[in-house]
Amino acid sequence: MPDTHHTLDIENLTGPLGQRIYYALRNSILDLSLEPGMALRKGALCEQLGVSRSPVAEALGRLSSDGLVDIIPQSVTRVSRFSMSELREESFLRDAIEVSAVGKVAKERTDEQLRKLKRNLQMQNLLVADGDFQGFFEADLAFHDLILAFTGYPKVALAADQMSLQLRRARVLILPEKGRKAESVMEHKAILDAIEAQDVNAAKRAMSRHLSHLITRVAPLELHRPEYFRTHRKSNDDAR
Repeated sequence: MPDTHHTLDIENLTGPLGQRIYYALRNSILDLSLEPGMALRKGALCEQLGVSRSPVAEALGRLSSDGLVDIIPQSVTRVSRFSMSELREESFLRDAIEVSAVGKVAKERTDEQLRKLKRNLQMQNLLVADGDFQGFFEADLAFHDLILAFTGYPKVALAADQMSLQLRRARVLILPEKGRKAESVMEHKAILDAIEAQDVNAAKRAMSRHLSHLITRVAPLELHRPEYFRTHRKSNDDAR
């Protein structure tokens, strides 16, 4: 696997240096600009960013805690590869949280919350029509984030984000599938219609159906992109 050649932008991020490096790397890992299995060499990162080793090591340590990089002492640091068992576990946890969340929102939603969800769905439709994959991906995430936020429980959104990092990466691989974005919009509309009608059970069913499609589509990736999975045997390029 080649060294990291992806350009990292920390200038437009805020906070301490280590935090900015962390988020720049995290974002690039989540959107697959840094692919599963790619080597992350500290020296190259320091040179590219013009920083010392300390904030880079701090950022990589946080990413390791997130499960996004694997640090092998005295060997190599790599963007973590996928594990189907982890993806299934994250799917299980995401379903538990988001189905409960949408039920609460359907029961208690305000008119303003409904307007925000409708605006988001309108934007999704426009982005699909424009063929804007990245824009749709962000609007899709925002739709789910809105529902989690509308529960009124800040920790719920944080937990859902942290426990679905691997799924979020995997989604980048399947959303470009022909027709998938339009299908997602239709599934989101079913969720929104149930929220508008304040039909708790319908909202839960619609969300559960929507989320189940993700893991169904992710499963074949282990065969189609084996190099992205931990079961794939690599050559001896794990040495520095």
